Amino acid sequence: MAAVRKWLFTGLLVVVPGVITAWVLSWIVGALDQTLGILPGSWQPDRLLGFHIPGFGVLLTLSILLVVGAFASNFAGRKLVEWGDALVSRIPVVRSIYSSVKQVSDTLFSESGNAFRTAVLVQWPREGVWTVAFITGTPSGEVAAHLRDEFVSVYVPTTPNPTGGYFVLMRKSDCVELDMSIDAALKYIVSMGVVAPPDPLAAEAGK
Repeated sequence: MAAVRKWLFTGLLVVVPGVITAWVLSWIVGALDQTLGILPGSWQPDRLLGFHIPGFGVLLTLSILLVVGAFASNFAGRKLVEWGDALVSRIPVVRSIYSSVKQVSDTLFSESGNAFRTAVLVQWPREGVWTVAFITGTPSGEVAAHLRDEFVSVYVPTTPNPTGGYFVLMRKSDCVELDMSIDAALKYIVSMGVVAPPDPLAAEAGK
């Protein structure tokens, strides 16, 4: 029975990551293939080829993003985007949703943004208990006016789903900056501490 149990867990360790990865990729490709609906019926790949090949939606999405990015990078494109932002900002309800999403996307995807650039070690949810978190910025405006010391905005993710978590303001002196990449920190969180990040000191010693 011990051997059977060992084989069972070994099989799970081999099969589960592959199955979950394939399922996630299949879901992403299937979702992006829905973008093919914007094409005229005579241009649909399924109709042109006579059979369905998954993945054309991914290529179409990437092409649209590249074209929009190239257009928005020049002078005329920037002016058009500014005009669109100004127009949306005049529409009640829509402007609050759009502005919030835009601020988050600008912070996350901007090349000059600092969101999720630094992994830190913080005491959470109480003193003496430590967890890995991410610095997302610094307080400003009225919030900063009420804080006497130097504070930073910190996102404390939950595990194994890091898309849920807590936003807290902590003293910068209470955050221990880690020499760890964001990818390594996320793997550490998602795996619930099973996949430990590489030790930079050991890596330096091995050189």
